[in-house]
Amino acid sequence: MFRLDNKTAVITGAGSGIGRAIALLFAKRGADVYVLDMDEQGGRQVVAAIVEDGGIAVFKKCNVSVQAEVKNVVHSIARDAGAIHILVNNAGIAHVGNLEKTDEADFDRLTAVNIKGVYNCLHEVVPVMKKSGGVIVNMASVASTVGIPDRFAYSMTKAAVVGMTLSVAKDYIKEGIRCNCISPGRVHTPFVDGFLAKNYPGQEAEMFEKLS
Repeated sequence: MFRLDNKTAVITGAGSGIGRAIALLFAKRGADVYVLDMDEQGGRQVVAAIVEDGGIAVFKKCNVSVQAEVKNVVHSIARDAGAIHILVNNAGIAHVGNLEKTDEADFDRLTAVNIKGVYNCLHEVVPVMKKSGGVIVNMASVASTVGIPDRFAYSMTKAAVVGMTLSVAKDYIKEGIRCNCISPGRVHTPFVDGFLAKNYPGQEAEMFEKLS
């Protein structure tokens, strides 16, 4: 059983779903967890659950697509904690539509969160990690390498995450920084429930089975 005692972990999109599960597990394994999310209520609920279980956690509201916000949050964490040992780039959004059904606004929205958001966090955290080494986990998707119908923009952004992961892994391994990505399939989270309700009203159960 792995332990993360005396490690500081920063997890984006940790207010629900996969990010929440990672935050709870890392805290249980001994890490001091920084929960980053736009959803203040959800993020604080995660922190409360960790603290109630005897762990250490702090919530930071952060829009990962805004570099200035990420910079301020990362610098405050580095100042307070002294180091950042683990970064999990989990924050992301989805979209339904093929190329023709993806307008510029959709494209820009997904690239802002799924690509620029990951870049922003890497850009600010890596210099901190260079001081003592660390581990980065980027959340990609099976959609990054497998053609999934009606997921043009989402697949494109997750493929970019894989590319960033490989580049950072090569560039910083000698600095004591390991960078990997996870490419999960569909996971049943509140995010998925909301996604199905918005895009397939009245067909949620059917579409969940079809898309799983």
